[in-house]
Amino acid sequence: MTAIDRQQAFSGTKEAAPALRLDTARLEAYLGDHVRGFAGPLTAQQFKGGQSNPTYLLETPARKYVLRRKPPGKLLPSAHAVDREFRVIGALHRQGFPVAEPLCYCADDNVAGTAFYVMGFADGRVFWEPQMPGSDRSERAAVYDAMNATIAKLHSFEPAKIGLGDFGKGENYVARQVDRWSKQYRASETEKIEAMERLIEWLPRHIPPSGAPRLVHGDYRIDNLIVDKSEPRVLAVLDWELSTLGDPLADFTYHLMAWHMPPTESTAGTATLIGHDLMALGIPAMADYVDAYVARTGLDPRPHLPVYLAYNFFRIAAILQGIIGRVRDGTATSDFAPQKAEMIRPLADKAWEFAKAAGAG
Repeated sequence: MTAIDRQQAFSGTKEAAPALRLDTARLEAYLGDHVRGFAGPLTAQQFKGGQSNPTYLLETPARKYVLRRKPPGKLLPSAHAVDREFRVIGALHRQGFPVAEPLCYCADDNVAGTAFYVMGFADGRVFWEPQMPGSDRSERAAVYDAMNATIAKLHSFEPAKIGLGDFGKGENYVARQVDRWSKQYRASETEKIEAMERLIEWLPRHIPPSGAPRLVHGDYRIDNLIVDKSEPRVLAVLDWELSTLGDPLADFTYHLMAWHMPPTESTAGTATLIGHDLMALGIPAMADYVDAYVARTGLDPRPHLPVYLAYNFFRIAAILQGIIGRVRDGTATSDFAPQKAEMIRPLADKAWEFAKAAGAG
C-alpha cells in the first residue's frame, strides 16, 4: 500500500455522499433571509479534507461561503459543537484575529439536516504537508514563524476581556481532557491497545502544573491554517470544534507532534516531519520553534515537554478512535476515515515513549 499525496487528496471539493447532501433549495431560502447580501442560485460541494464536522463550499454568482454542520447520526457526548465554533470565531473576529467572518448560525435541523453555521470563504492556500512541498526555504521559515506568532497571539487574550470568560471550566484542563478522551476512547473502542491502557492509568497521576487559563484551539496545526496566496500571512485559523478555556501549553505542544509523528506508508497519510532535512527545507528545529513561542508569550512548556507530548499523542489516538467509531456506526465524513485505524496503535506507542521519557516505568 503506497502513501497518498495529502495535498492532492485533501485539497478542493467533492460531491457529498448521499447521507451528507444538502437540500440547496431549502438552504438558499434560509440564507436569503439570514445572511446580508445573499442571493442565489446556490450550489454546494463538500470539502475533501474534513474529518469531523462535514464542511461545504457554497457558491453563488456573487460570493463564496463555507458551511460547517454536525454530522448526522449518533454522536459522542459533547462532540461536534458547531454552536461553540460559531461563538468563538465571532469573538476572535471582533479582535482582529485571523478567522473567517462568521455570518449566521442555525440550530434548526430542518434546514440542512443538522445544526450548522455559515462563514465567509478565506481565499488562500492550505499546506496539507508540514514540509510544504513546492515552497522554498525562505517561505517555509516565514510560514512557520507566522504559525508560531498566530498561536502566541491566541494565547495572549484574556478570555473574559473578549467575551469568552464562560467558554469553559479552564482550571485542571489537562486532567479533564485525559478523563474526557479516556471515556471517548472507551465509547469507540474496537480492540485492546496495551499502550492506551497504560496511558489511561499513568497520565492522571502526572499532569503538569498549569497557569492562568487561556483560550485554546484544541487542534492547531499547519493544515488548519489558510495562508495568503502570495505572502506568508495567516488569513484564517480553521476548525474550532475542540476550542475551550484551558492550558495554553497543552494547546501549543499539540502541534509539536509534527516533529515526532510516526510515519506511515498507508492511505492514512500521516503528516510528519520525520525523515526530512529541516535545515535544508528552512523549517526550524522543534527546540528553536519552542524558544520562539516562549519569547513571544513568556509561557514555557520545556520543563514538562515529555508529559505534554505523551498527553497529546494519547489524545490524538483517542480522537482517531472516535473516527473509527463513526466508521463503525456509518457516520464518518471522510473517504480516508477507515484507514485511521492503522494509526491508533503507533500513536499510542509514541505517547508511551514520551511517558517513559518522563519517568514512566
